Amino acid sequence: MIKLMGQTYSNSSHALWSGWFVISVFLACLASHSAAAADPPKYAVISRGDAAGPYQAFPDVCRLPNGDLACVFYAGYGHVSLPNAEWPRGGRICVVESSDEGRTWSRPRVLFDGPQDDRDPHIAALRDGTLACSFFQYRSVDGRIEHDVCLIKSQDGGRTWDAEPRVLAANRWAVSAPVRELPDGTLLLGAYTGHNSTAYGAVLRSTDGGQSWGEPVAIDPHSGVRLDAETDVLHLPNGTILAALRGDGQVNLHFATSADQGLTWSKIKDSGFLGHSPHLTRLSTGEILLTHRQPATSLHISRDDAKSWQGPFEIDSVGGAYPSTVELKDHTVLVVYYEEGPTSAVRAARFRVTADGIEKLGWE
Repeated sequence: MIKLMGQTYSNSSHALWSGWFVISVFLACLASHSAAAADPPKYAVISRGDAAGPYQAFPDVCRLPNGDLACVFYAGYGHVSLPNAEWPRGGRICVVESSDEGRTWSRPRVLFDGPQDDRDPHIAALRDGTLACSFFQYRSVDGRIEHDVCLIKSQDGGRTWDAEPRVLAANRWAVSAPVRELPDGTLLLGAYTGHNSTAYGAVLRSTDGGQSWGEPVAIDPHSGVRLDAETDVLHLPNGTILAALRGDGQVNLHFATSADQGLTWSKIKDSGFLGHSPHLTRLSTGEILLTHRQPATSLHISRDDAKSWQGPFEIDSVGGAYPSTVELKDHTVLVVYYEEGPTSAVRAARFRVTADGIEKLGWE
C-alpha cells in the first residue's frame, strides 16, 4: 500500500502510476511556485526616502543630449507640500539619472527649490541641446491656493538650471506635460485651468525657441464637459496636432486636434475610455503610446496615427501613476510612474510592444 497526500493506493501498476502522477504534479507545482517566488518584480524603485523627501510623485523621463536618461519628480512631505516650519520652501523638484538605459540610477539631487510648492515637473530635450523643465507652483494667498505655470532651462546638459523660473501663465493655470517641439521649431506646452463648474485644457505656444510665450490657447472651453485636462500634445505625421485631455472623475479622457500648429482647436471628442495624467510618445516603429492612470498604471496603443486605440494594458496595479515613457536604444520602452501612500516612491518598468499589446521585461 502507498499513502500519498492523505490518499491510500493499492500496490498495482495502475495505482503506482497514479501515485507517481500525483507526485509529479505536486513537484511541478512546487517548482513553479519556487520559480515564481524567485522571479524578480517587473519594476525597479529608482527613488524613495529622505534622500529626496518622504513623498515622491509625478515623474517624467527624457533622454539627455549626451544619451543618458533623466527622470525628474516632485519631492515633498505630502501630496501638497506648502511651506511650513519643517519644509520652509515647500515641495521641490528632484532628478535622478541613468547612464545604462535605466538599469541603475544616481542618488536624487535637487534640481529646483523655489520659495513655494514646486510640483509636477516634466523635462524635455530640444533640438538645440536646451533642456526645458516645466512645472507649476502652488502658493497660499489669503487662505486660498493659487498656481502658475513655470519653466526653467539648462544649457549645459542639466548640470545647472535657471535660478528663477519664467512664469508662462499666471493665476489658476497648471501644467502636467513636457514642452513639445514641432518640426518647424514651434514649441507647444499643454496646460489646463478650472474654476467653479468650468475646467478645460489649453496650450501655450512659442515660435522663438522659448524666448517668449503667448497667452494660453483654450481647447473647446465651452463644451459643457468638465475636463481636469492635464493636457499633453503630439505632432502627427500629417501635420495635425493631437491633444489628450483628462476628464473629471469618471468622465472619459477626451481628444482634440489642431491643423494650424495649435493656434485653433477642434471640438473635443470622447475617447471611449478613462485616462488620468495622459502622456504621449511616438516610437521609432510608428506606434503611439498613451500612458495614463485608470485603471491603475495603464497603456493604450495606436497603430494608425490615433484613429483607433488598443488597450488598456496594465503596467502596474499600484496606485499613483502619472506615467511617462521613453524609447530605449534596443527599441524596448522605459516607463516611470509613482506609488501613492506612506511608502511613496518613483518606480520604473520596461516593456516591449507586441502585436497583441505589451510584454513586461526586467533588466538583464
